[in-house]
Amino acid sequence: MAGKHFDEWQVGDRLTHEITRTVTETDNLLFTTMTHNPQPLHLDIEAAKGSEFGQILVNGTFTFALMVGLSVSDTTLGTLVANLGYDKLVMPSPVFIGDTMRATSEVVELKVSKSRPKAGIVTFQHELINQRGQIACRCLRSALVKCKDA
Repeated sequence: MAGKHFDEWQVGDRLTHEITRTVTETDNLLFTTMTHNPQPLHLDIEAAKGSEFGQILVNGTFTFALMVGLSVSDTTLGTLVANLGYDKLVMPSPVFIGDTMRATSEVVELKVSKSRPKAGIVTFQHELINQRGQIACRCLRSALVKCKDA
């Protein structure tokens, strides 16, 4: 178990996750078709060439899921009770096939759970950053996390 318990976190804790990931054409194609998203920007190279991006744009929901996935091993692996919500999701820069992504996380809020005495709510700000240093995705994730002595 690599995740931390609620009582091991402090507001301001910041992590740069070690695992990085280069996005492939297969990632984008499979995710887009599995989720029944017919957007030509994700699937049709000729349509994408005619867009302002000039190339295939990686599916934004894949981008979001990758950001959360890259953070899990260091944040909530083995300690998570449930994800409670995602807020303020923004995607300020596009992701393209071949981009190598890394994630960062910062604890921005801690709350003792009123309904679960052996858990607390950790709110993380997650960011996904490409090899050019551009933020591709950012959100707040609220997670109900076990306490150490639970």
